[in-house]
Amino acid sequence: MHAAILHRTGDQSLDVVKADTVSFGPGRVRVKIHKAGLCHSDLSAMSGVLTHPAPFVPGHEGAGEVIEVGEGVTHVKPGDRVIVCWMPPCDTCASCQAGAGHLCRSGYANLATMNFQYEGTAVPGMLGAGTFAEEVVIAGHAAIPIPDDLPYDIAALIGCGVTTGIGAALNTAQVRPGSRVVIIGLGGVGVSILQGARVAGAAQILAVDPTENRREMALDFGATDAVAPQDLAEAMKRITGGAGFDYAFEAVGKPGTLRAAYDATRPGGTVCLVGVGSHTETTDLTMAELVLNEKKVLPSFYGGDDVRRSYRTIIELWRAGRIDLDSMITHRVPLNGINEAIQQMHTGEALRTIVDIA
Repeated sequence: MHAAILHRTGDQSLDVVKADTVSFGPGRVRVKIHKAGLCHSDLSAMSGVLTHPAPFVPGHEGAGEVIEVGEGVTHVKPGDRVIVCWMPPCDTCASCQAGAGHLCRSGYANLATMNFQYEGTAVPGMLGAGTFAEEVVIAGHAAIPIPDDLPYDIAALIGCGVTTGIGAALNTAQVRPGSRVVIIGLGGVGVSILQGARVAGAAQILAVDPTENRREMALDFGATDAVAPQDLAEAMKRITGGAGFDYAFEAVGKPGTLRAAYDATRPGGTVCLVGVGSHTETTDLTMAELVLNEKKVLPSFYGGDDVRRSYRTIIELWRAGRIDLDSMITHRVPLNGINEAIQQMHTGEALRTIVDIA
């Protein structure tokens, strides 16, 4: 079968090659990938912002069909449709027992699993997945069943970016009806935060991004205003009278945008950090301002709740027409066209690209 491999960290393109899946056995599941989503986190892993051993097969958003199950796997069978979950709950560790399955420690054991073999060398899939491939072998509990009416492309988006963004608004920040919200960063996660805030009943939603087409798209998704970063201070004064927003979401993963989100939040408001940045970058928030302003700084990881529960909520919102996931897909490419899609992501042209695997 074919897979897209990054040979060296820092490379800007992938090499589509013939490879084999490995590691199938007890507790494992083989999945035929139908659709994969290209997420900015894939680019971060390729560049080294997110540390990942190379060579590896990128891709952590994906959905497909189970074609083989190992001994001990009982919740899915061949023919079942599934989301590939890159951080699946194990239901036994301390985090899972505390109801925080999205923080499952056992999930990290999957991250360096050698899912593939290429020219005699074992190669991991990104974050234990590697969905830029025609087939992948994953941990059994990483295969999350989905209903028959959910298209594979929508399911792929739910596998990471949509869940991360909508979950940040609904689960972590718990946006209140009638509130004022600002979102900094309008990639797939930022637009998903926007949709979550709208579902939660936010009265005003300001979208902030340097890319004009993304600002225009944010208005289509329900933002009440959209501005470039340099216009944020003026927009805050106009919308809130200078008091600041009730909720500010940072969806970039940079110290400067976290500072901008913090400064745009009213005293006592909530700053929700969603963007994943580099391990080497630190914030300049001071101990004094953290206490004196009493702004709640809430990091949100993978939607802030057990992902299976988040998946179900998002599927029901999609079925009810409360969120628009179809319009988030701005580009589609075959596996051998993935490098073109990567360039579109770098330029900000694409919001979310679906890679058609099968």
